[in-house]
Amino acid sequence: MAQQQPQLEGYTSYKHFNVTSAGPAFVAHVEINRPAKLNAFFEAMWLELGQIFRQLSSDPDVRAVVLSGAGDRSFTAGLDIHAASSNNQLQSSGAPDVGRKAAQLRRYITEFQDSISAIELCEKPVIVVLHAISLGLAIDIACAADIRLCTRDVRLAVKEVDIGLAADIGTLSRLPKAVGNFSWVKEVCMSAREFGAAEAQQVGFVSQVLDSKVAALDQAVKLAGLIAGKSPIAVQGTKELLNHARDHSVSESLRYTTVWNSAALQSRDMMDALSASVQKKKPVFSKI
Repeated sequence: MAQQQPQLEGYTSYKHFNVTSAGPAFVAHVEINRPAKLNAFFEAMWLELGQIFRQLSSDPDVRAVVLSGAGDRSFTAGLDIHAASSNNQLQSSGAPDVGRKAAQLRRYITEFQDSISAIELCEKPVIVVLHAISLGLAIDIACAADIRLCTRDVRLAVKEVDIGLAADIGTLSRLPKAVGNFSWVKEVCMSAREFGAAEAQQVGFVSQVLDSKVAALDQAVKLAGLIAGKSPIAVQGTKELLNHARDHSVSESLRYTTVWNSAALQSRDMMDALSASVQKKKPVFSKI
């Protein structure tokens, strides 16, 4: 990961993110690129993030995505407080009345939520690499990703109560389903206390802890390359079915899986995989 990879064609117009080829075929690397401000987000950034992941979702040349933050100091420090404090949408002065102001805020929050949800809704698996300062919005983003890796020095926190609000961009909806300890979720969300890599792995928030950002990125790219070499029909179907299972009963999930695979099994990928296995060759799958 030390060598700068080329920008992906079709993604060069984005101002706040680098979107590059990660090295292995069909793997994209999305890098939050505001290191001088600890990769803190303002409105144009989260809107751009949503656009990127919606584009990646339907890009036939991408089968897996790695998401990281530029620089050594932070994945993201969360919301840019200075930008937020001057945001007209959040100011109460000049509102015609409470109902209309609430409608404006509801649209604003929904647009923000949709930008982060684009990560979860992306058809391709997303592996996030958390390092150093990873606060507030970092947790929202990480919860929307499929696989979470972190560095040993990571500093994590659900910080929203410290700035006077309940987290509203996804953490309170997704974090309880990402880990198996609801008491712990309430503790970190209500106290805004920091927690580190060992604790994050203990509760199941991350699946791997690496010694450095370089090591974490290398592992993420390696894993993304492994996934990208599989059938895209199978991998994207697996993501869809797992996300559906998380939010539905077993019987509903089984029914949905039946309907999904009644179409997916008509693809050539299963026969191509079986044939390659018999011939002891690596299968090659067509783009979708």
